[in-house]
Amino acid sequence: MRERVLSLFGGIETPIERGAGGPAWVAANDESPAQAGLTDAAVLVPLVDRPVGMTVLLTQRTEILKSHAGQIAFPGGRMQADDGTPELTALRETEEEIGLARRHVRLLGRLETRETGSGYRVVPIVGLIAPPFALTPDPGEVADIFEVPLPFVVDPANHRFETRVQRGIERQFYAIPYGERYIWGLTARLLVNLSEMLRR
Repeated sequence: MRERVLSLFGGIETPIERGAGGPAWVAANDESPAQAGLTDAAVLVPLVDRPVGMTVLLTQRTEILKSHAGQIAFPGGRMQADDGTPELTALRETEEEIGLARRHVRLLGRLETRETGSGYRVVPIVGLIAPPFALTPDPGEVADIFEVPLPFVVDPANHRFETRVQRGIERQFYAIPYGERYIWGLTARLLVNLSEMLRR
């Protein structure tokens, strides 16, 4: 699996110089033109390079957050004016949320930019994480940090496409249940995207 992931992104670390992201961070593989009024954000998709096999590091958000409370997510958040690139935003947010120092992260590349119903344009940054590393969750944002085997989350047999009615509106979304964990929404969609890329 490790070799497949590295070959997917060319095995070359992504440059993260400030200003390299371009206006509104519009990536070449965006599925649609940038929409006005969206807030730029980035998440880190952390792939932990363990001897027994690669895993995906995920967080469970606290129940006290105003948006997406209790959901499973990648570390990340909105761009700040001095970030300069999605990569730097993802690294900063990861340090703030789970205490993972950026020296442990080898940036590999980007997945497809996604626009969310909550008003964000999210750039997913894939990073290879080298153990050992220490994590310190921000108690105001992160209730739990855990890992899921990468082969499990990229296996199409574990992907579901579900429908839910919220406030009278029918929404369809991907879900990847894992034991007692329920990975869904944007997080699941990004993992499905990674799965699709690995199968091409």
